[in-house]
Amino acid sequence: MPPFTPPLTRVRVRSPIGPLVLSGDDAHVHEVLLPPSAGDHDVDNSLGLGELPEDTAQATVADGAGPLIAAHRQLGAYFAGELRTFELPLALDGPPFFVQVWRAVCAIPFGETRTYGDVAAELGRPRAARAVGLANGRNPLPILVPCHRLIGADGSLTGYGGGLERKRWLLDHEARLADADADAECRESGH
Repeated sequence: MPPFTPPLTRVRVRSPIGPLVLSGDDAHVHEVLLPPSAGDHDVDNSLGLGELPEDTAQATVADGAGPLIAAHRQLGAYFAGELRTFELPLALDGPPFFVQVWRAVCAIPFGETRTYGDVAAELGRPRAARAVGLANGRNPLPILVPCHRLIGADGSLTGYGGGLERKRWLLDHEARLADADADAECRESGH
């Protein structure tokens, strides 16, 4: 008999790229669902979704599991340009190679991109670019595990579960902020 797993709490979170649905329990964030396309700004409410209060300082675990509250806050800060790195307990459940890929993707710095081949080489499997693409496509935690930072070998945008428009938006958002950070560092150093 498989071990008992408690049911996941699901909540909807507003974002500039459309509503996100977060799933989690008291220990981890398990999933981020994106609307299927950039024009779809509604999420099927048949999932029995809760809504986190706008002021999550007033939220309780009953409103949507502790990690979901933290994810809501951090996603808000990310979209507001105030957060560069997520620090959340993530449930990276999948085949060992997929988990290796997702961890490598998490290590790609904010505002930067890598190719599928770069990640394959980093994992010691330089001929596994397609396998990296497969693992990236099965990422259950988009944005938190920043799969949007992977691009084709020729620099082109390639598939993204939320649509290429969202991928472009996320990359542009990060590039603008990374450029602003670099400009601020130059001003501070007197260059």
